[in-house]
Amino acid sequence: MNPAPRTSSRERRSAARLAAVQALYAMAVAGAAGSERIIDDLAQRRWSADGDAAEDAAPQAEPDEGWLRLLVDGVLAHQPRLDPEIEAALSQGWTLARLELLLQAILRAGAYELAERREVPPKVVITEYLEIAHAFYAGKEPSLVNAVLDRLALRLRMLPADRSGGPGGRPAEAG
Repeated sequence: MNPAPRTSSRERRSAARLAAVQALYAMAVAGAAGSERIIDDLAQRRWSADGDAAEDAAPQAEPDEGWLRLLVDGVLAHQPRLDPEIEAALSQGWTLARLELLLQAILRAGAYELAERREVPPKVVITEYLEIAHAFYAGKEPSLVNAVLDRLALRLRMLPADRSGGPGGRPAEAG
């Protein structure tokens, strides 16, 4: 019997991002307000050693549960502020409500990290959520995720004095 391969912190955070998107989607579908039960159910089904929800894809790292909870709880706590930011980054004529629930979950999680987790470089956030979009979509949806998160990175990572989003604002970080 081979021991389970060691996974890096980065792989565990990537898995947590995917799990967070799945939890946010499940909450939107179920209309559930509390994240605790959905996260527990998701973790038990998907990552428990005796779980029977095996996937066809290659085995995935176990998510960093602390990061998973931080993402889901952060999105829920900041959603009233994040949703208008996402809508402002969408193409004219589009609203968040017009997007599929899964796209909403991906964009909200990415927007939360860009707005509130400044220790994570914008390039990392965009790449991670773009990969999640590619895992679920083969059409134009990943391009939408890329464009919206890129706009949000410019808007949400501005210097505090320039947070108004007006002309002359400069990104706080490169990349």
